[in-house]
Amino acid sequence: MELNLPLWLYYVIGFPLLLGPLVTIHELGHYLVGRWFGVHAEAFSVGFGKELVGFNDRHGTRWRISALPLGGYVKFRGDADAASAGTDEAAIEGLSEDEKRTTMAGAPLWARTATVAAGPMFNFVLAFVLFSALFLTRGVISEPLTVGELRPMPSVQELQEGDVLLSIAGQEVPDFSDAEGFAAFAEALPPENDLDYRILRDGQELTVTGPYPYPPNVTRLVPRSAAYDVGLAPGDVILSVDGNEIATFDQIKEAVETSEGRALLLDVWRDGEVLEFALAPRRVDEPGAEGGFVTYWRVGVVGGLFFEPATSTPGFGQALQGGVRQTWAIMEGSVSGLWHIITGQISSCNLSGPVGIAETSGQMAAQGTSNFLWFVAVLSAAVGLLNLFPIPVLDGGHLVFYAYEAVVGRPPHDKVLGVLMTIGLGIVLSVMVFSLSNDLILCP
Repeated sequence: MELNLPLWLYYVIGFPLLLGPLVTIHELGHYLVGRWFGVHAEAFSVGFGKELVGFNDRHGTRWRISALPLGGYVKFRGDADAASAGTDEAAIEGLSEDEKRTTMAGAPLWARTATVAAGPMFNFVLAFVLFSALFLTRGVISEPLTVGELRPMPSVQELQEGDVLLSIAGQEVPDFSDAEGFAAFAEALPPENDLDYRILRDGQELTVTGPYPYPPNVTRLVPRSAAYDVGLAPGDVILSVDGNEIATFDQIKEAVETSEGRALLLDVWRDGEVLEFALAPRRVDEPGAEGGFVTYWRVGVVGGLFFEPATSTPGFGQALQGGVRQTWAIMEGSVSGLWHIITGQISSCNLSGPVGIAETSGQMAAQGTSNFLWFVAVLSAAVGLLNLFPIPVLDGGHLVFYAYEAVVGRPPHDKVLGVLMTIGLGIVLSVMVFSLSNDLILCP
């Protein structure tokens, strides 16, 4: 579903709709597991700073929405602060043994470990659920390849919804699920606007005329890309590059990749009109087929078939498997990307801060609910993984301290813990400042 709203409104509503579920589900993991294991939560906050609105529940927890919408926290009984950086000794000094059991400091090590680990785990669960649900609702492409909704095109288009594709330009159409085979099939077709399609329609074989299967059309825009910035839109069809007519998406891709960043002049068909755009490709680091990253020139245009393929609903198990694979792929890609940034193998501009995330969320929301939910799932998996990094003040840092306690038999000394938490906070704040400078100054 795509709403026709002003772009600025997507920016206003997109970021809260993105941040709210991520923060809430993460902190809800801490809260629920802590409560299940007998640890009392004094406060549950979405946001930091001054409370804007809140209420007390029957368990004595203060639920609040605070002024600074850049995260959230659960403050358990006995915590010195919202980051659970230490124990408030004065607050627990007069408690009975049963009451101390309801604090994080007095809870068994296994209960504290489970409570801390639950936040990132709930983020992974959210990503998995969203990915699985999207696989179910989007469906899987039917075999043999069948025409669904047709996209408007400037060339001759004689196909109809429900047509089964048998051959194109004399070549048999392979299974669409065979990605390599279908790519080779499309590449072998003549790069022309009008091709002969042999189809099955209402039980009869017919030959009709249609465009190249992968024309230079815009099905989706990459947020914060050159194409988005100059005003290209889904549904546009690129007719020529620097005065040279094109018929395939690969031709626009080749022109972009060989441009070395030089601005390209595009003639673009949109709703029966021809518009002109000047588009300068940008360097982008993308995951390579054999691991690592490869640098390309990109404009941020995503193509596709000139029609939406007909789909069928996948089995529940198939959707769940897809959710697991996609969640794992995001986690794996996040680790790889961060490592390549740290080692200088790819640009640090790949690290976005709150401004970049807010801009991306608004642009994804503008392209439809499905795309926005996909982005929420991607970011939820990445946030869960980030919180597991062994940095003090993050959940992963707390888990390292608990591992130390399990091995040595006692927690780290308070002074050592304080120093480590200060260092961890410095690291987190430095990364935030750096990513914000990327958004506003270095990589706008």
